[in-house]
Order: sequence, then structure tokens, then C-alpha cells
Amino acid sequence: MAFRVPKKLRNASLMIGALITITIILLAIFAPLVATHPIEKMDMTNRFSGPSWQHWLGTDNFGRDLWSRLVFGARISLTIALTAVTISALIGVAVGLIAGYFGGWVDLILMRITDIFLGFPAIVLALAIVAALGPGIMNVSVAIIVVAWTEYARVVRATTLVLREQVYVQAAQSIGASHARILFREILPNALGPIIVLVSIGLGTAILSESALSFLGFGLPPPAPTWGWTLSYGTRFIRDEPWLSIISGSTIMVTVLGFNLLGDGLRDVLDPRQLSRGGSKSK
Repeated sequence: MAFRVPKKLRNASLMIGALITITIILLAIFAPLVATHPIEKMDMTNRFSGPSWQHWLGTDNFGRDLWSRLVFGARISLTIALTAVTISALIGVAVGLIAGYFGGWVDLILMRITDIFLGFPAIVLALAIVAALGPGIMNVSVAIIVVAWTEYARVVRATTLVLREQVYVQAAQSIGASHARILFREILPNALGPIIVLVSIGLGTAILSESALSFLGFGLPPPAPTWGWTLSYGTRFIRDEPWLSIISGSTIMVTVLGFNLLGDGLRDVLDPRQLSRGGSKSK
């Protein structure tokens, strides 16, 4: 019997997003194998060469292979994105769960702190943090964490406010279950759907933020092959060699698009309202 993809998974956004993100992740993991040249090898006699069999995406102003630099740049972008999103999610989920479950003055204090962070323009706050801490993978990650955790906190709080009124939560409270057990055994598992979607979209946002910081000169310093720095340097020659900026910019765009499509597809699959509608139809 032939294998069939479940109907709920036959989602164009999910499939395309998964294909793009898996491809980028595999390229980053196997970068030493798929790169065709050392990323710091210069060939001043072969500057700004267009795409060819020797250099698949051409070379930059120092004659370095652009394909190899973009592949290794994926490692930097994904490392920062995964670090920042993981820590942001942990902080935001914890704040949202506590604020939504306990309510009252706890909710008031935590949400006002969240509002303070939301009051700063995200890119300005990130720039200020990196300028104070200096360049580096961890410092860029910290800057993204500071501006990203608030979204998880607000979404999880709103979800927790709904879930804490459910019968199974009240039943757990009636038998004397501890707050920790209720939060991590009853509420958190039922809030994973929105969290998974936020993480997927947040990875794309983190990659875009890292690229923006590098583009503005606040990310990892050269010769690190970051996508943002490659795009920034390409703009200096955009009139004569536009393909350099087009290729690096398109790499960022396609990667972020892949994570966003994946998040949209997961939202359609994990949305309880979508599942309930599908269940009623099947009956």
C-alpha cells in the first residue's frame, strides 16, 4: 500500500517552507563539504567574476568565492538564530505562564516590564546593545534575545489565561496539585501549538535581525562571511556589479521566507479551530 501524506499535512506553505529550511540547514551542517573554495582565499586577478563552473555564484571584490562564503555564512546566521530563539522562548514562555496563571499583581508587574521593552524600537535597542557589548556571536544573540522574548511572553500569557479556566486545570487544582505540576503538566503541553509557530517564525526574524545588524556594521566584523556584511559590501559596487548584492540579498530573503512559510503552515496544522472544523467534516 502506497504511503499517503495526511490531509492536514498537504499544505503548500508547510511543504515549501520545510523544503527551504531543511535545505539551508543541511548546507550549513555540511558547509565544509559543499563549499568549493576556502572562504578566505583571495584571487585579486579574478575579482568580480560572474557565475561560472569554477565559481558558481561568482567572486567578490577580493576574488573570494561567493558560494562558499554564503554557505559558511548560513552557519553563522543559524547559530545566532537558534541560540537567540531558544533563550528568548525559554524566557518568554516562563514569563507568560507565570503572568497568565497567577494573575493579579504578578501579572501586572511582569506585563509592565514587558511593555517597557516593547516601548523601545526593536532595531534601535538591538543596535544599542551590540554597540555597548561589542561584536561577536554571543553579543549579537543577546541583542536579539532582549528584543524577542516579549512576543513569546504576550502570546503565552494570552493562551494561559484561556487554559487556566479549562475543566482539567480546575480538576487538578481541586485535588491539590502543585502550581508547578499544573503549569508544566496541564497548561504548557496545551500551549505548545502557538509556541512552535512562534519559534518557527522567530528563527526567520532572528536571521533577518542578525543580517540587519551586520549590514549596518554592528554584527560580526570582517572577514566573517556573514550574509549582512556580504550584502552591505556589495552595495558599494551595486552600479557596476549588481549581482553581488542581488545574490546575497536573495539568500537572506529566501531563507526568511522559508521559515515564515513553515510557521504559517504549522499554524494551519496546529490551529485547534482548524482541527475542529476538519473533525466535524470527517464525521
